[in-house]
Amino acid sequence: MTELRLMSEDQALIQRFLDSLWMENGLSQKTLESYGSDLKQLGLWLLKKNKKLLQCQREHVLSYLAWRVSKAYNPRSTSRFLSSVRRFYRYCLRENLIKDDPTRLIDSPKIGRSLPKTMTEAEVEALLDAPADDALGQRDLAMLELLYACGLRISELINLEVSQLSMQQGVLRVSGKGNKERLVPIGEAALEAVQHYIDYSRVELLGNKQDNTLFLNRRGSGMTRQAFWHRIKQHGVTAGIPKAISPHVLRHAFATHLLNHGADLRSLQMLLGHSDLSTTQIYTFVAQERLKSLHSQHHPRG
Repeated sequence: MTELRLMSEDQALIQRFLDSLWMENGLSQKTLESYGSDLKQLGLWLLKKNKKLLQCQREHVLSYLAWRVSKAYNPRSTSRFLSSVRRFYRYCLRENLIKDDPTRLIDSPKIGRSLPKTMTEAEVEALLDAPADDALGQRDLAMLELLYACGLRISELINLEVSQLSMQQGVLRVSGKGNKERLVPIGEAALEAVQHYIDYSRVELLGNKQDNTLFLNRRGSGMTRQAFWHRIKQHGVTAGIPKAISPHVLRHAFATHLLNHGADLRSLQMLLGHSDLSTTQIYTFVAQERLKSLHSQHHPRG
C-alpha cells in the first residue's frame, strides 16, 4: 500500500511558515516540529478530499476535529493542533495567500482540569520501606526521603551537590527552574537517611574518585534521571503499590500531604519553587477530591 504524501506545494508552504516562525519568534526546533506535524496531519486529511492547504474551508477543519473526537484524541492535543492550524492560516492571510481564515469561527475544545497523580501517606511509607539495606538501597532511601521531604523535581535532586546541604541547620539550597534558588527545610527522617548515606554508602560508591555530586551511581558518578526513574519504579513494585510511581508523583504527594495537614498555598508555592501561585492552586483541587471521598465514605448520608 502506497504511503500518502503531502503535495510538494503544501510541503513548501509549511516550510515557509516554519521558517517565518523561527525568524520572527525564535521558536525551538521541538516546537517547530510540533507545528509541522500538526499541519502535515491536516494536509494529508485534505489530500484525501483532493484539496490543498490553501483550499481548506471551515467545514474541512470541523470535519477533521470531529474525526479526532471520534478517535478519542486527547482534548489537550486537539487544542494544540487547532492552535497550530489557526496560526498557520493567520500567516497565510497576512501573506495574501487566502481571503478568509477557515479557523476564524471555530472555538478551541474545552480542556478539563487534570489533577496531578499522587500517593496516599500509607503508600509513601510502604515505598520508603522498600529499598534494601545495602549501599545502593541506602542511597535510594536517602533520595526518596529527600524527594518526599522537600518536594524536589527530579532534575533538582540528581544535580544536588554536597555543599547545597546544611545538616546542622536542616535546610537544602535548591537551584530550580531559571536557576532560581530557594531554601527548603528537611525533615528529621530525611536528614537521618541522608547523613547515613553520606557517612557510609557514598564513601563506598565514591571510592578513590573526586565528585561533588551528592547522589552517585555504582561507578562513582552522578545519577541520571533515567536510572533513578527505574529504581523508584522497582521499589514501587517491591512495596506492592499498584499505581505507576515516578519522582514527580512523589513531589505531588509532598504537596498534597502538606496541604491536607494545613499548609497554606503561599508557603507551598515557595517550597515547590513555583513562580506563579496559579500553578500551586491545582493542589487545592486534589485536597477537595480527598475531602469528597472522605465525606462519601464516612458521612451517614454520604
